[in-house]
Amino acid sequence: MSNQVRILIADDHSVVRAGLRALLERQDRFHVIAEAGTGEEAIHKAQELRPDVAVLDVRMPGVSGIEACRQIIASVPGCKVIMLTSYAEDELLFAAIQAGASGYVLKRIGDHELILAVDRVSRGEGMLDPSMTTSVFSQMRKAGEAQNAAAFSELTSQELAVLALVADGLTNRQIAMKMYLGEGTVRNYVSSILSKIGVANRAEAAAYAVKHNIRELVPPSDSGKSG
Repeated sequence: MSNQVRILIADDHSVVRAGLRALLERQDRFHVIAEAGTGEEAIHKAQELRPDVAVLDVRMPGVSGIEACRQIIASVPGCKVIMLTSYAEDELLFAAIQAGASGYVLKRIGDHELILAVDRVSRGEGMLDPSMTTSVFSQMRKAGEAQNAAAFSELTSQELAVLALVADGLTNRQIAMKMYLGEGTVRNYVSSILSKIGVANRAEAAAYAVKHNIRELVPPSDSGKSG
């Protein structure tokens, strides 16, 4: 069948491989073309047979499933990889994502969910075990916060407060009154800010501040002293 999904299974336990093969081949669309007991064997068979999907155990002797995933993605165009693991470990999850895996599921996943994972990944979608989604979103949020903070890393605390008010649409005079500063001082701050963040004018500075969520760093109540 032209729409068959050709699958490679790699796990260092033969019983696990046999169980996975039996489960997947119940589906008419799925055809397990090879099995591998090590990461090295998985790489070689993937390069030789060009499967559509490789289902790899994360922990295998010698070359790990993560490294096998990285090499398969790099050398077998179009092959999608699902990582299988017994434990929900954040470190392994993110290593798998960085290696190019399209799916990451726990071995305790139900039969239907595993079939769904292979089907979705074969169609170019991603599949993450539901128990790991909280970790992913938490890490993404932390990464985003760190990236936003880095966008303002060259600004002093006073410049950061001035930029927050610029983003709110205040003029130099209004900022000066709010922060109990001279208007010339505010003008100097704004000039320094434009230079440090690499923009040409106040409008671009305001857009930059909003894009990088300046209000996460400078809540409205902290944008200078209130009158």
